[in-house]
Amino acid sequence: MILIVDDKPENILSLRKILELHDLEVDTASSGEEALKKILRNNYALIILDVQMPSMDGFEVAETISGYSKAKDVPILFLSAVNTDKKFIAKGYASGGLDYITKPVDPDILLMKVKTFIRLYEQNRQLQEMHASLQKEVEVRKNAQAALNAKVQEQHSILESLPQVAFTAGADGFIEYANRHWFQYSPSLAQFPLTFDHEHQQMPVWENAMKAGQPLEKEVYLHDRQHNYYRCHLLRAIPLEEGGRIVKWVGTFTDIAHQKQANEILEQRVVERTRELQEMNEALEASNHELQQFASVASHDLKEPLRKIQLFGTILRDRHLGSNTEALQYMQRIVSSSERMTRLINDLLQYSRLSADVPFEEVDINAIIREILADLELSVRDACAEITTSAFPIVEAIPGQIRQALQNIISNALKFTRPGVAPCIHIHAERVQEKEFHSPTADDGPYCRITINDNGIGFNEVYLPKIFTLFQRLHGTEVYDGTGIGLAIAKKVIERHQGIIRATSKENEGATFIMVLPVEQPN
Repeated sequence: MILIVDDKPENILSLRKILELHDLEVDTASSGEEALKKILRNNYALIILDVQMPSMDGFEVAETISGYSKAKDVPILFLSAVNTDKKFIAKGYASGGLDYITKPVDPDILLMKVKTFIRLYEQNRQLQEMHASLQKEVEVRKNAQAALNAKVQEQHSILESLPQVAFTAGADGFIEYANRHWFQYSPSLAQFPLTFDHEHQQMPVWENAMKAGQPLEKEVYLHDRQHNYYRCHLLRAIPLEEGGRIVKWVGTFTDIAHQKQANEILEQRVVERTRELQEMNEALEASNHELQQFASVASHDLKEPLRKIQLFGTILRDRHLGSNTEALQYMQRIVSSSERMTRLINDLLQYSRLSADVPFEEVDINAIIREILADLELSVRDACAEITTSAFPIVEAIPGQIRQALQNIISNALKFTRPGVAPCIHIHAERVQEKEFHSPTADDGPYCRITINDNGIGFNEVYLPKIFTLFQRLHGTEVYDGTGIGLAIAKKVIERHQGIIRATSKENEGATFIMVLPVEQPN
């Protein structure tokens, strides 16, 4: 935009028409004071300034404009009809003007000069912008260089603080920096430390890494220049990439001589310990076999005199004691104790047989549940029990053992009932995703969760650690019959099947037993 300053409206009008006819944007001021106010508010590419104006002539306005940082570079074109003397023209140049035109104005000359000054102003402005941009770029680069130098210094400080040999290299593999430990194995940065194998044969590990352009991690031996011996190190080198190409390498040599020696000793001890464990396992297997044979023979030998005690005790009780009430009571105790001892021997024999190496097979637990309920039909009818079951998936199991475990838990549910309350037993099965008690269900889950819930007397959960232990009973034999082995057998069977078992209960609110078994046994 061009500012025309003249105190005569007719002069302003003529100049304005000439410039606007050539698509130039024009602003006007009728006095020096008005011009200065507009210059402070607006940006102008050229000022056409009349020399003779009342109160403040053009020279004074030009001198004032030169003091404005905003407009000091705007070109000024003086216009005068009277002061054509050289001294006035010189004064115009001295006060900040770039040219001096006398009236009457030749429109062609005026347009030529106006366009020239505007072009010069635009070029000057562009140069100033380029200069400012270059200054900013220089400042940014200075800051970036300072930050880079600080980063490099920080990196060097970190590398110096490391206990390992640490170094950086360019993309070509030449070492740029190395900490003080480097010189323990190399005389200078120009020479990469020689690397050897365990037989002290030289191998070009670093050169091969440069060719491959891949991260390097390898055990090597370095020769200590001061003490003249070889030490095992782990060489690690990582390439740093920018734009898909390697620009730098960062690497370390870590002394692993003591660690390697310790590993060798540990490996030797592992071998020795493994051999000892194998011998112990063989001895344990032989001992287990002997123990099973002993349990079988001992149970047979123990049951024979017990049968005679039961038989003759029963004959004495029924035929010869007659009305001797006290003797009948004692004899009944003898017979009951012998019967309980027989059950205890049978349960112990079953428990000892759980460790036998029996193959797994696909088992229909639905059929096993039906068999158990058929065997317990009399107990179910006497107790007026209500039993509900759901469908079970086919699982890999040992049929006899899984039947024993389920039967023991169901029998307990029928045994430990509340007086006057008919037993309600719910047997439910579902496939789940994980071997967890609260695992979410899944139609094709690899595990089967079995839940057996009853409404019996229950128990206080403070006794949870005891209920799966051999011979642990929460009630006396005079209240509830049993040997205290049933749940121990169930736990051992479930663990033998790579499963888990737990119980939850509240007194007089029943108990819940949860078992999670793999559908297919792991190899």
